[in-house]
Amino acid sequence: MLTLAVIAMAACNAGDLNQSSDGTFAPGAAGMGNIDGLIVGHRLIAAGEVDLALKAYHRAAAQQGLNVDTMSAIGSANLNLGRLGQAERWLRRAVAEDPTFPPAWNNLGVVLMERGQVGEASEAFRRAFAADNGNSDEIRENLRLSLADLADADENFAKDVQNFSLIRRGAGDFVLMSDL
Repeated sequence: MLTLAVIAMAACNAGDLNQSSDGTFAPGAAGMGNIDGLIVGHRLIAAGEVDLALKAYHRAAAQQGLNVDTMSAIGSANLNLGRLGQAERWLRRAVAEDPTFPPAWNNLGVVLMERGQVGEASEAFRRAFAADNGNSDEIRENLRLSLADLADADENFAKDVQNFSLIRRGAGDFVLMSDL
């Protein structure tokens, strides 16, 4: 336990600590302004602390303004929390702000896949792949999977359509009849 305390103290930057009137040390206002909420949020996501990451992303948006990075990060955190509607709104705002930002397109594609909108998801993955110049294995795999799902959906639709017949009834009236 003592080792952890020593390591934690060694990591502190003494220049960012101010001694208060009661003798304790706390980060100064200047020290807090230097903390990048996006970096903190990314680290919290990696640690599985998505709620805290979302708060860090909101702080980053307050500090930096709503830009493609902050909107995409907020949308991605909402995606991790299963808040698909909120995630989709933030990610759509991000791609509207910068249509060449691959992470926002990729994560929008994931949201759309989760919502069963395979065709639109495939298009989002295509845009992410193009914006990334095909450099990301993850985006390539997401595109491949979405296209496979899209092909399966088309095949299933074609099979379903084959089970119906179009029958003309009277002048201009048509009825679909099941062959089953």
